[in-house]
Amino acid sequence: MAGDEQAGDEQAGDGQRVAIVGAGLAGCLLAVLLGRRGVPVTVYERRPDPRIAGAERGRSINLAISARGLAALEQVGLRDQALKQALPMHGRMVHPRSGGRNFQPYSADGERAINSIGRAELNRSLLEAAEATAGVTLRFSQRVTGVDAAAGTILLDGADAEPADVILAGDGAYSAVRRSLGLDEDADFLEHGYKELTVPPKDGEFALDPDALHIWPRGTSMMIALPNLDRSFTCTLFWPKSDFDALGTPEEVTAYFARHYPDVAGLMPDLVDDYRHNPVGSLVTVRCRPWTRFGDGAAVALLGDAAHAIVPFFGQGANCAFEDCIEIDRCLTETGGDWRRALSLYQDRRKANTDAIAEMALDNFIEMRDRVSSPVYRAKQAATHALERRLAGRYVSRYELVSFSTMPYAEIPARIRRQNRILAAAVAGTALAGAATLALTARALRRRGN
Repeated sequence: MAGDEQAGDEQAGDGQRVAIVGAGLAGCLLAVLLGRRGVPVTVYERRPDPRIAGAERGRSINLAISARGLAALEQVGLRDQALKQALPMHGRMVHPRSGGRNFQPYSADGERAINSIGRAELNRSLLEAAEATAGVTLRFSQRVTGVDAAAGTILLDGADAEPADVILAGDGAYSAVRRSLGLDEDADFLEHGYKELTVPPKDGEFALDPDALHIWPRGTSMMIALPNLDRSFTCTLFWPKSDFDALGTPEEVTAYFARHYPDVAGLMPDLVDDYRHNPVGSLVTVRCRPWTRFGDGAAVALLGDAAHAIVPFFGQGANCAFEDCIEIDRCLTETGGDWRRALSLYQDRRKANTDAIAEMALDNFIEMRDRVSSPVYRAKQAATHALERRLAGRYVSRYELVSFSTMPYAEIPARIRRQNRILAAAVAGTALAGAATLALTARALRRRGN
């Protein structure tokens, strides 16, 4: 197998000019994977080097790295480093409007956790790994406006087009590469937007429990908070966009938060400044097909948000994009470095999975903003965890399959339906057996009475 992989590496890097558009999380990971195969890669990034320029205000959206992302980072030796930059969250801390917080563990045993990590910190680690990888060239402040697959060129803003034989686009949900290809795409925007706020440390310590992802569910909207290593929390409002404009004056902002988020409003000394100056972001699900275009000059493929942006409510955006990178690398090995065959295979394997997690992420938004505060939901979760403990390995919740396994996303809905059918049959069988036992007992009692 090692010999086959080496042959594939040599063929994949044999004189072909490979370009990656976007030096975000996925673009950097893919650059490292390809560089280690011996494939020379040029990475184009429209922003200045974020390690120098810093992150954009109000655009961090902390990541929840879980099993899939950690497995991918393990492939390039960054798993342990990422975990050192992260804080484990073992469950949700729900803050109902009526007060009385309650903790809801993510796993049946209470031991498993998702990991809160700043996007900027993880991006820095991946940029440094890419920069240290032989054959990888990073080019910042290079805005790609599109590609010409027939000519085999990348189109740059304010500069001449540059040649490329393989173009891998990880340039985000609003991908310039995707738009230039004229693919069949659908961008489904939620009526909700997001805005970030901050809860700083209190007396040098966390102002909230750092072992949880905090949720303030409010029916049609919510706020969440994730812990940071500096003992602050990044809070994110997910509100209908029209609601952001409804609060105009500082007094209106403070009064609204005191009324709707009373247990945290006093922990935000910069609330008014953050609210007034941090931008409102959009939440979009992007579906497109195909993800590839094979011209006479270049093979082009989309990955990450450029191919399948999803809303962040299952914490799977980065995890899913990392799986794309691993799949491209795997397909190159399986096809002996044949890029066109590899990219076709990558698309065929990943499309159903990304469609599946997109739907699950949308459903989880409803769960987080509405269901988690319901006593019925809490009872259902307790019953689910009890089943998981009693039927270990045979009954597994959707959350555990998504966050704590690497089972393909597309297989999870069918697995859940199969489990539920078997459970329903078992319950029905138990009920019938119980009814038969009661009937026999009744007969025996009647005979004894005679």
